[in-house]
Amino acid sequence: KMKRALEITLISGENLRLNKKPAKNAVVAVRVEPGHECTTRPAPKKGTNPEWNENIVVDLPLHVGFITVEVKCKSSSGSYKLVGGATVPVSDFAGDFGAPKGYVHFLSYRLWDSHGVRTDGIINISAKMAAPAPALAHTYGVPQPEIGVLAGDQRKKVAAGGLVTGVPVWCAKPCRC
Repeated sequence: KMKRALEITLISGENLRLNKKPAKNAVVAVRVEPGHECTTRPAPKKGTNPEWNENIVVDLPLHVGFITVEVKCKSSSGSYKLVGGATVPVSDFAGDFGAPKGYVHFLSYRLWDSHGVRTDGIINISAKMAAPAPALAHTYGVPQPEIGVLAGDQRKKVAAGGLVTGVPVWCAKPCRC
């Protein structure tokens, strides 16, 4: 299989709640294909607006049309519970829209819960196509609940059909970098 490398920075979350309580020990899991997940360390900042600022480099096969980003938090029983997730179209950061190679895309997505209901939570990430992924990327064991709403043909997970859970949130303020 032909692959590309994706460097994704999991920046922060906004208004992250589980059962109306602030998310504790929140981690972010990035899944490119079933069974292949990379996860951040728990956010050092507790509460509804955690910050990770953690880079993950993953192999991105050419046939993949989207990646899944999920926020999870550790419950008192020690298991990880899904706060919310978003399905990010690869075209949001790897499209042929004139962006130079290595261009960093800053993106924000609304999170959806495990029942396909939109939450008030938002995940802020940056993504860019990078050099090939190293043999060992950051991985920490976390269960992988699946979320989403079926749209179109399940067999073709492309823009015209597949699993849809994320919608970009656009900011009206200009970027001051």
